[in-house]
Amino acid sequence: MSVQDDLKRQVANEIDRRGDELIRVAKTIQDHPESGFRETRTSQLVHEKLQEFNIAHRTGIALTGIKGYLEGSAGPGPTIGVMGELDSLIVLGHPKADPETSAAHACGHHAQIGMLLAVAAGMQAPGVLSQLNGRICLMAVPAEEFIELEHRVSLREQGLLEFLGGKSEFIRLGELNDIDLAMMTHTTSTPGDRLLAMPGTNNAMIAKWIQFNGKAAHAGGSPQSGINALNAAHIALGAIHAQRETFYDDDSIRIHPIITRGGAAVSSVPADVRIETFVRGRTLEAIADASHKVDRSLRAGAMAVGASVSITTIPGYLPIVNDANLLAVYHENANSIVGASNIGTTGHRTGSTDMGDVSHILPVIHPYAGGAVGTGHGDDYLIVDWENAVLTAAKAMAFTIIDLLSNGGVKAKEVISKYTPPLSIPEYESLLRSFSRSEVYNPEDSHKE
Repeated sequence: MSVQDDLKRQVANEIDRRGDELIRVAKTIQDHPESGFRETRTSQLVHEKLQEFNIAHRTGIALTGIKGYLEGSAGPGPTIGVMGELDSLIVLGHPKADPETSAAHACGHHAQIGMLLAVAAGMQAPGVLSQLNGRICLMAVPAEEFIELEHRVSLREQGLLEFLGGKSEFIRLGELNDIDLAMMTHTTSTPGDRLLAMPGTNNAMIAKWIQFNGKAAHAGGSPQSGINALNAAHIALGAIHAQRETFYDDDSIRIHPIITRGGAAVSSVPADVRIETFVRGRTLEAIADASHKVDRSLRAGAMAVGASVSITTIPGYLPIVNDANLLAVYHENANSIVGASNIGTTGHRTGSTDMGDVSHILPVIHPYAGGAVGTGHGDDYLIVDWENAVLTAAKAMAFTIIDLLSNGGVKAKEVISKYTPPLSIPEYESLLRSFSRSEVYNPEDSHKE
């Protein structure tokens, strides 16, 4: 048995020894879901576990994020970031939803935190860190689910953050400046993904927060005296739907608006109607085209009834680029744990992740672990195979770290040397800021001109 194989055996044994405890943490997070930038209880739990593991760390990064380190003592070397996401979704009717907020872990982030802590525990098995060069950075990151835009915009207006996704804020705050490679594992309920799945690509996206302003009036007695902002929104949504045949199939465009405020009272003509939407696509060019058509449709709704519309476009996430060389190291370890017949491939997924942003500045992998059932983001998404979704997923990442940081960190250095970042961190921040814009369209002003 090689030294690396012996280290992996020790790590696996330590993860298994603490398996019930680690799964219990994930289940506790599942029972107390919190949406993005509100994950105070979840963050406190991670803080307490890292204290218990005697891992030095900082809290309060991007409001609720955490960052700590495990130091290899064989000498200096690269730093590998391992990430887990703190936040939940909001899903009405989910069996584990918070009864007051409807927050629910319908995407598996609670399992990710279990994985993160399992990597932390496993790498602390006796004699492991002493054989490794470099560091392992443990990051519990907030707000991957890009929801509750009005709340997040208010946080930005208060100066508490700039970018509305957790990893984007980590980048802006300089928290990835010392990271050389990064990885995380997402759960999956797709049967074809099997026990572990090699990742493909994901859509990028931008978000929009929209407010139609009309004029209130008695809805029964004098509706002709009002301007119905809900009718403006209805026409705008119909116009967006009319654009769908203009999108190329290969661009994987997804536009899915919701009305978050439909009026103040049924007796009054709606004067304040609010919408949130994503514009997703495979490329930034495709998103730019779709975004233009969405804005045009929103203006059309306002023009039709004489309302005004405010359109705030918000930078979202970039498409993910999984690093082939880093993925090859992971694949070899996944194969050793579950066997080739239990490894799937995801292809292109039309959802979005802020790990895509990280992939534009660092070599990144974002594999998947089976163990869930139901529809992602749906009211039936649940982890049923906790051992695979937490422990097996953690072992695959931990084994990969051992290969990367042993023998002087030669494999990690090789991956880094072959990687050319699409963007520098300043270029990344500039790109995101270029997506941000606000517009107020009032058809009456246009008419006067």
